[in-house]
Amino acid sequence: MASTNKTKVVRVIARLNVGGPAKHVVWLTEGLQNSSIETLLVAGTVPEGEEDMGYFADEMGITPHYIREMSREISLKDAVTVWKLFRLFRRERPDIIHTHTAKAGTVGRVAGFFYRWATPATLIGHPRKCKFVHTYHGHIFHSYYGPLKTRFFIFVERLLARVATDRVVVVSQQQQNEIGKVFGIGRDGQFQVVPLGLDLKLFDNGATRRQIFRHELGVNDEVMLIGIVGRLTEIKDHALFLQVVARFKELNNQAPVKFVVIGDGSLRTELGNLSVSLGLENDVIFAGNRRDPQNFYPALDVVALTSKNEGTPLTLIEAMANARPVIATSVGGVVDLLGEPLPTKLNYGECTRGIGVKPGDVEAFATGLQRLVEDKELRTKVAQNGYDFVRTNYAKERLLEDIKGLYAELMSTQVGKVGARSSEQSVESRA
Repeated sequence: MASTNKTKVVRVIARLNVGGPAKHVVWLTEGLQNSSIETLLVAGTVPEGEEDMGYFADEMGITPHYIREMSREISLKDAVTVWKLFRLFRRERPDIIHTHTAKAGTVGRVAGFFYRWATPATLIGHPRKCKFVHTYHGHIFHSYYGPLKTRFFIFVERLLARVATDRVVVVSQQQQNEIGKVFGIGRDGQFQVVPLGLDLKLFDNGATRRQIFRHELGVNDEVMLIGIVGRLTEIKDHALFLQVVARFKELNNQAPVKFVVIGDGSLRTELGNLSVSLGLENDVIFAGNRRDPQNFYPALDVVALTSKNEGTPLTLIEAMANARPVIATSVGGVVDLLGEPLPTKLNYGECTRGIGVKPGDVEAFATGLQRLVEDKELRTKVAQNGYDFVRTNYAKERLLEDIKGLYAELMSTQVGKVGARSSEQSVESRA
């Protein structure tokens, strides 16, 4: 049962796999734990082929409650997940249920809907006083599934936003425009933009660690090192990155350049074969998963991102926090990170904090990358602008304050919370 002087939050995520959402929920759980908020983190299982980031929760002193039936894919186990979440909510009696990512947002809010209304107290007009928050770290409304499945998911999200969501949290203004206006999910008053936050102190004095990763790769300081960081999955479009490398080799005739792919996933073998077929064996290094971003980002001279769809990619924020120049496909919250586009007639967009390219455009990406490699002044300028922007706007401390403020606002609308709980518990005890 929730204590009388703390707000009880149950935070639900589908799985703690490698990526920004897993770090985000752990940071929130750990960072809010010693305030007026008590949080239980609930997570599902990480499927085979994806690295489990449960170690990150362990390092932060967080012990999640695991529901093994909850996973990313749709299955009959989802009914079991809903039932287990419902029972968990009844035991924990949360004031706020906060879901993260698509699958957790669906099963968590369905279970929460039943938790709110499936009580004898409903008969006397007192459903359980619980608020629902859902955070979109990205979305699955294009580039993930076929048209029929996508339309079904949009219908479900619209329904859940109407009947089981008090606040819709998005990580960028661009994402709010997509979800609210393009896909028609939620109402204007439901949305709240809460940018990501991360532990920026981790990246202090990065220049002193520049040689650690480069030495491991056997890359000396004469070579420009260009990296891409992320899971090797279809949505990240590493195949485009390799095609860009092949085209860049045809354009580049002066600078010695190497490329490194940091991350792992189900497409590792396929991408390795593509690299060979494109003749890139001596140009591209597959470094696998790394747990030391404080070491590998300083080693890179340019950070690339080729995704088809993004919320706000943590990899670009981390790159900017290390004063690394970036080039990325202009999707989702990437647009907000890159900043204002400058007037140009080029096939890529030169922005205040990096270079933006249309998704899937090999020629434009290779041309933009060549510009960054050849123009040291541009690299320095966008890197400094990105550094200043991220250090001002993306600190973990700001994220915690934003979420605390959101919870406080929601709880301020719980009129008669204690009395309602007492009435509810009294009715249940007689049932």
